[in-house]
Order: sequence, then C-alpha cells, then structure tokens
Amino acid sequence: MLHRRSFLSRIALLFAACVPGVRADGYPARPIRMVVPFAPGSATDSMARVLAQELTQRLGQTVIVDNRAGAFGQIAAHQVARSTPDGYTLILTTNTTHSANPHLYRALPYDPIRDFEPIARLATLPFMLVAAPSFPARTLRELLDYARARPGQITYAAASSTALVAAKTFETLGQLKLIGVSYKASPQAVLDVASGQVQMMMADFVTAMPHVIAGRLRVFGVTTTGRSALVPDAPPIAETLPGFDVGSWNGLFAPAGTPKDIVARLARETDQILARPETRTRLAGIGFEVAPLGSEALGRYVREQLQHWGRLVREAGIQPE
Repeated sequence: MLHRRSFLSRIALLFAACVPGVRADGYPARPIRMVVPFAPGSATDSMARVLAQELTQRLGQTVIVDNRAGAFGQIAAHQVARSTPDGYTLILTTNTTHSANPHLYRALPYDPIRDFEPIARLATLPFMLVAAPSFPARTLRELLDYARARPGQITYAAASSTALVAAKTFETLGQLKLIGVSYKASPQAVLDVASGQVQMMMADFVTAMPHVIAGRLRVFGVTTTGRSALVPDAPPIAETLPGFDVGSWNGLFAPAGTPKDIVARLARETDQILARPETRTRLAGIGFEVAPLGSEALGRYVREQLQHWGRLVREAGIQPE
C-alpha cells in the first residue's frame, strides 16, 4: 500500500506541473474549500472559521469551511488526500488524523506523510477532564477513588483520537476500568456528559468552556503539565497521576503534489494572520495557544508526533483496530 501511495504522489506531482492554472500566479482564481474532519462547533471547526475569515480577506477569494465528520477524521483525510493538488482543497486537521490514527488503526485509507503537503501549524490546545455537577466526586482524587470502587461502571465519551488516548491514558495510570462511548462529534458528547447520560469526558476547551462557565460541567483537571489561564483552579492531571501529558495541535495541509509556490503563499499568509495581536487574542479567548510553524518545520513536527503518539497509544494499552 505504501509503494502504491508513493507512486500516486509522484503522479500527483507530475499532474500539478502539467495542468495549467495551478501555479501561484493568479492564485487563487476561485473559492477555496477548507475541509474540517470534525463537526461544526468543535475546536477544529472554531479555528477553521477564524482562519477562513482572515484568509478570505487576504486572498480576495472566499474560503469555505466544509465539515466532514466521522471515523475520527478518516473520511475527511481520505477525501482531501485524493483531491486535485491545485491549492483549492485544503484540510485543517489535528493530531487525531496525523499522529494518533496511524497507531489506532491497522489500515488507514490515507498516509499522513506521503499524502499531504504541510502548510503551517497553527496552535496547540489542552483538553480537560469534565463531568456533570451531579457527579458524586468533587476533586480529581475523589473521582479516582469513586471510579476505582466501581470497576466497569463508569462511562466516558470520546469523539476524537485525542480524547480517546487521553481517556485510556487516564484509565491506565489511574488503574481504573472504564467504559468508553464513541461519538461522531464533540458537541453532542459534551451535551450528553452535561446531562449525565455519560459520566465523564476528556473535552477540548472550545467545546466544553461554555458549559463550564454556565455551571453545567465541573472541571477536574487539565491534560497538560501546566495550568490554564481559562480554568486556573483546575490542576494538571499530572499532579495526581505523574506522567500524564496529552495535548492537541492543529495544522493546515494540502494534498501531496500541490505546487510549492502555492504552499509557500498559503504558509506566508497564515503566518501573518497568526502574528496579528487581534487574532491571537481571539484564539486565546477560546482556549488556543498560538504556536506557528512553517511548512518544513511542520513536516518535521508531524514525523516527531507520529512517534510520540505511538508511544502514548502503546503505554495506554490500546490495541489497534
């Protein structure tokens, strides 16, 4: 399969070089589609809408956000991987498709390295462990004690590979036996946790914070080693479970074979957007920490993250499907 993908990537490069109108001169000449592998209202969707609005103004062409949720991002990633490499189809995705999935599934319909041209990393995003206010525990230690006393009775929601790996890591380090409930979209999963239908969730800040602010969710801890300014009273889970450190990142990619000058144009525009204080403030307000990387640096980062998430998956005891 990898040899076939490599062959297809070379064909795509030749196609891009031969088809008129795919060079940066005159680009873009029509609207651009930015595919998001998660549902509207998710963290990635929120980032995509900010970036699409800014790119529309800078490029002079509409950038359309196209949500293609399902299968932990596999549907969207596969669709973009086989799209014409002309700069008019992009994907704004996360470590779910490009770091975790290759270790969670024995066979993927895409390759995160060979099938994509990295454009820019945008930001990092912590997750937090949440439950409804009616949940009996009030602190993380109480939650652990409560779950340990009820093996196989406590449920958690997962709508992305990041949420799944974070939950399984929590389960392993905490010596728990939990029941996972898969969701197609984070917003619905968060609603079910807030209503008590599912008992807990490793949720991204963008999706969960409105419910936290409204008092519909209680935060037990954050998944990164440092505290977050948005929930300063929530301790890092690592303070109770040493070694716990699971965060998320997102980045912009194009299909393999997209002309280098188009990739460079998009990378340059994205970098300038992320450098704007107004954009940084807007993203920080919903939980993102702007952390830009250029095309080449993102390519190296994706390779590093593949190894990192492979280790996380193995240590969490997750068997690939």
